Amino acid sequence: MTERSERAGLQVATELAEFIEERALPGTGVDAEKFWNGFSDLVHDFGPRNADFLKVREDMQAKLDAWHRDNPGPVEDQSAYVEMLREIGYLVEEGPDFTIETERTDPEIADVPGPQLVVPIMNARYALNAANARWGSLYDALYGTDALGDLPKGRDYDPDRGSRVIDRSKDMLDEAAPMMSGSHRQLVGYRIVDGKLEGLHLNGEDWRGTQTTQSRDEPGAEETPRVEHGMPLRYPEQFVGYSGDADAPTSVVLRKNGLHIELRIDRDHQIGASDAAGVADIQLESAMSAIMDCEDSVAAVDAPDKVLAYSNWLGLMKGDLTEEVTKGGETFTRKLNDDRTFTAPDGGELRLKGRALMLIRNVGHLMRNPAILDRDGNEVFEGLMDAMFTTLIAMHDLRRDGGNSLHGSVYVVKPKMHGPAEVAFADEIFGHVENVLGLPANTVKLGIMDEERRTSANLKECIRAAKSRVAFINTGFLDRTGDEIHTSMEAGPMVRKGEMKNSDWIKAYEDRNVDIGLACGLKGRAQIGKGMWAMPDLMADMLEQKIGHPKAGATCAWVPSPTAATLHAMHYHKVDVFAVQDEIAGGGPRRSLDELLRLPLAQGTNWSDDDITSEIENNAQGILGYVVRWVDQGVGCSKVPDIHDVGLMEDRATCRISSQALANWLHHGVVTEDRVMETMKKMAEVVDRQNEGDKTYRPMSPGYDTVAFKAACDLVFRGREQPSGYTEPVLHARRQELKAKG
Repeated sequence: MTERSERAGLQVATELAEFIEERALPGTGVDAEKFWNGFSDLVHDFGPRNADFLKVREDMQAKLDAWHRDNPGPVEDQSAYVEMLREIGYLVEEGPDFTIETERTDPEIADVPGPQLVVPIMNARYALNAANARWGSLYDALYGTDALGDLPKGRDYDPDRGSRVIDRSKDMLDEAAPMMSGSHRQLVGYRIVDGKLEGLHLNGEDWRGTQTTQSRDEPGAEETPRVEHGMPLRYPEQFVGYSGDADAPTSVVLRKNGLHIELRIDRDHQIGASDAAGVADIQLESAMSAIMDCEDSVAAVDAPDKVLAYSNWLGLMKGDLTEEVTKGGETFTRKLNDDRTFTAPDGGELRLKGRALMLIRNVGHLMRNPAILDRDGNEVFEGLMDAMFTTLIAMHDLRRDGGNSLHGSVYVVKPKMHGPAEVAFADEIFGHVENVLGLPANTVKLGIMDEERRTSANLKECIRAAKSRVAFINTGFLDRTGDEIHTSMEAGPMVRKGEMKNSDWIKAYEDRNVDIGLACGLKGRAQIGKGMWAMPDLMADMLEQKIGHPKAGATCAWVPSPTAATLHAMHYHKVDVFAVQDEIAGGGPRRSLDELLRLPLAQGTNWSDDDITSEIENNAQGILGYVVRWVDQGVGCSKVPDIHDVGLMEDRATCRISSQALANWLHHGVVTEDRVMETMKKMAEVVDRQNEGDKTYRPMSPGYDTVAFKAACDLVFRGREQPSGYTEPVLHARRQELKAKG
């Protein structure tokens, strides 16, 4: 039983109440009584409205289901379909053009495109790693991954591989910050002369590598004095700072497309000693922003979980979060990195942030949490808790210098909103929170995740609904596909999951998100983002493919690790995203609403038996591999090997699409329940084998009666009845069941 304390008519888990009063409130200037009264008003005034929005979702889905049952298969009369969507309120009237009015956004949001990390807030180590991923070693990222086309062999340093890394890195330098002539590979050092950077060549070569003095192989060559020739950058303004002496700097800082590159020079270092210019490492400004996630990547089902999440967010906002880490037999304390300071070209100080700008992703409108009960004994909506508590905690950052936001803003990403009315509701929620906490209006900046079909179809009006606080929109293929399947569940069997990316609606979805964002004036004020690279071990493939995101006009795109952020940063050195956005904006809309609304139905169900087997095995294995860790271990995001043992990042979004895909095929008779259950058991054995090395793992076979296995089966066999196809209700209930058993 949860111990509770009464606060302003609320029954609050005592440990959560104590956390708020003893740790979160002190230092904010907010009175405890005022806080609880304001939160009680939020719960009791906004809670019933929240429930009404969920009822609207249910009613609208019922009308969609009825229409598709009456009109099965591909839509033959698109105009009639669109008219039906307008009649039931799914599509709203689009208003006149407008420009967002968001103010006080930080440079990482408004001015500097770059990678974005998403990390579970309940894991302090991951959260610190993400915050500190503002800077990353290009040498380490290239050496330790398959980015060069292969993986390192053995644990000892391989000089040949190191040489390949250096060559690849110098090639990147030549492209991002070229010398007036020649290559960074040819340089033997750097120096600063009259505030300008020069690369140094030895005597015997001019800037182009042509012999100009006596060869050292000729008689008397040893008597020729060493003369170093200075070569300027092609674009001198790219040099922005250095450390050490001007004649022999220990670091040099360059800038391209707003992102910084630090050359670390140390001729005593193992790598620097082997480099002609003494460069021991190249550090790239990498994760410009990081989303600390309270939602899809965590398993927070009760008060202890929420206290852990809020505690880590408090440590990040106060700047004192630490974690004891053991690596290679050594234990050390990980903390937030300090800012980096350098000498500017004019002799002044250059200060660069040492941490990514941190956003916090709140829970959506759907879920309740037993951590707090309202005056009628009902569980409070978790999104209301997050809104009030995470904003309160962020006030610690607003009250200190040099913290997260330099412009006095709090960045909240709000997921899983369906349409403009729900966005307007979120805007009202944060207006109430700001009023209670005494914050200026629109201190909280809102990230609108374009991951539900009704939001995509009404994106312009969704942005308008929060036009004074919107700071982020993005696309999320996985959740968006899960909603695509569930929304049109009754229409017929959907294409295989792997074919979804070739659907007309996906192309329209990705292009319209950028087009509408630019038309609403997000450039220079807010981020336009793209989704996750879900294969953290396949960095060579990421380098080849993910450059498509900045080329599509995205100012940020999600990556699964700090290493991936460093590698993805190379794309933002190559691509001037704002120039791309200007070109896109000048061309007019690229995709139509009709294309977005085209259903991804299979054209007949003439798949081979092998095709069907592969599809259900792939989905079942992914679901089980994710759910077993979620339910049994409380791990909300993990790298799950697929049936080919390729590690894939799985969270509730990936679980949603897989479960809805199977539920759809079950509903339309493509597969039988018996066949799917047989596959679930078969894949449970596969997942058990894949986790044999985990001492905390609880096998699902041979009994197939564990809480985790039952949860996975619920997601599939009860998938049609889940609200919007979400996985949260099942996962939360089963995790709570397991916790109750101790």
